[in-house]
Amino acid sequence: MTPNPSQAEARTARTSRASPRRAPTAENRLRDAERSRRKLLAAALDEFAAKGYAATRVQDIAERAGVNKQLVNYYFGGKEGLYRELQGQWEAREASFAGPEVPLETLAGEYVHAALSDPRLTRLLVWAGLSEEPGEPGQRPGTGAADPDVEDLRRRQAAGELADDLDPGCTLLAMFGAIAAPIVLPQIARKACGLDPGSAEFEARYAEHIKRMVRRLGGRPGA
Repeated sequence: MTPNPSQAEARTARTSRASPRRAPTAENRLRDAERSRRKLLAAALDEFAAKGYAATRVQDIAERAGVNKQLVNYYFGGKEGLYRELQGQWEAREASFAGPEVPLETLAGEYVHAALSDPRLTRLLVWAGLSEEPGEPGQRPGTGAADPDVEDLRRRQAAGELADDLDPGCTLLAMFGAIAAPIVLPQIARKACGLDPGSAEFEARYAEHIKRMVRRLGGRPGA
């Protein structure tokens, strides 16, 4: 027998009362928020690495992440906040392998692995250098400011890790250039080494070679 409308409505009402919609729990809301933050950070790194800070739009980041662009302001306070959060992530990663007790040659090899395992971070740094706008996030102090990396090389030089006739600042610049070269000039790296600079084989070979070069900067030929 086909139920009349009043019977159907009563049955629907009973079903609705028996299965109320559950509001998301605090744990679920926290999980969703963390997921959105991770998506935005990953998308921002992709966009900044591809276009640079100035040319990247918040809308492009949000679309790549698949979230509402208002969440950029909500979670990070805007595009600059996203950029600085990425800087903080890199600094935390750097702290995991860098330290004054780590030999210079080992440190150089670790930087090669960090750069080649995720080239976006180096591209982001290159974009910051190409734009070099004083107000852009990531710009470091210019002349007149003591650079902690240079000061660390001076300390290492006094300890015998760097030859006395080498300038610590110029040495630091040369090391940065060597580490970034396969990412900035992949066609040259491919031609010179006969390997894809994005391959694990190239990464291992290049890291080992940079370590040998740095070892010689201290006047220790080694193997």
